[in-house]
Amino acid sequence: MVNPKIYLSPPHMSGREQYYLMEAFKSNWIAPLGPNVDAFENEIAAYVGAIEAVAVNSGTAAIHLALSLLSVTKGDKVFCSTLTFVASANPILYQGAEPVFIDSEPDTWNMSPTALRKALNEAALKGKLPKAVIIVNLYGQSARMDELQLICNYYGIPIIEDAAESFGSTYKDKASGTFGKYGIYSFNGNKIITTSGGGMLVSDEKETMRQARYLATQARDSAPYYQHSVVGYNYRMSNLLAGVGRAQLHVLESRVDARRRIFDRYYHALADLPGVNFMPELAGTRSNRWLTALTIREEKLGVSVRQIVESMNKANIEARHVWKPLHLQPLFKDAAYYSHTEDEHIAEDLFQTGICLPSGSNMTEKEQNSVINCFINTVNDAKKTIYYFRKHEV
Repeated sequence: MVNPKIYLSPPHMSGREQYYLMEAFKSNWIAPLGPNVDAFENEIAAYVGAIEAVAVNSGTAAIHLALSLLSVTKGDKVFCSTLTFVASANPILYQGAEPVFIDSEPDTWNMSPTALRKALNEAALKGKLPKAVIIVNLYGQSARMDELQLICNYYGIPIIEDAAESFGSTYKDKASGTFGKYGIYSFNGNKIITTSGGGMLVSDEKETMRQARYLATQARDSAPYYQHSVVGYNYRMSNLLAGVGRAQLHVLESRVDARRRIFDRYYHALADLPGVNFMPELAGTRSNRWLTALTIREEKLGVSVRQIVESMNKANIEARHVWKPLHLQPLFKDAAYYSHTEDEHIAEDLFQTGICLPSGSNMTEKEQNSVINCFINTVNDAKKTIYYFRKHEV
């Protein structure tokens, strides 16, 4: 008998979603926009402490809007974290601009201030500074925002904070996603809260956020007929999905607590194994621990990330490698890249050694124990194999 699949990060409904959906059906607010969209935007803005929020159909759309608002266009450069999902950088290509990828640093796994400083210094000397810097908060952990902001402010470069994975996290008691000129969140089905598919753009720039709504609604001019002066996008969130988001927002704090407990159980069970190191939590930050991520040194543990992932797949457990750095992706083979130091490529090392374990907030202790046992059994089986071959060496 095959055990039920243990997913990496499945949706976790609160039970209140149907209430908001039924209200939408009763009022016939089914089409895009409506009371739930307005309320969800206001509630998100209030929760994170932003002046304005615009609900859209994905985090990717939110990044694209931010780049559009910053007038990024063909021939421009945009700096971006390299250790992230491709959605962080694809909108750069939508605008015809060129991405430049910045390495990670070891204490947060996020953008290296050292690498960013070098990249901006070289760009300034060439007279070709980027139009924006996209800083990603990986797996719920905020980047070193103080240092990164200081560097960007020195050169006058606006920050887009990609907080797709870090909604509910904080940096020095301030909400993740509120440190840049624009911040973005994702409510994809695997995120800490979900609207099935959706995202949010936040900012303290009231006037430009009005422009964001305009662009996201096909850029329809104010006229008694359909008139369009600029290219627009069909990016707005539907009233139905916004209702799901409102219910999810009520339970965000409990979802963060649950994922942090899951991280703690993994840590206590696996941290003492040789060669295992968990993703750090920078002092002064609180990660939502969207995914529990750790690194494995094969020479110490005796097994590789690939072996662990394969063992878990056979046991019907979903585990994944850490993101493949974007500068290594075929899509971006010609893009410039700046490493942490001349001899240290942190993102590449994390890709080779990193693994993400199932971390859903609705995960039971029994399910988590299955993951832990599979991990430990894989290590023990490898040790037995090594011992057997050493014993029978001729």
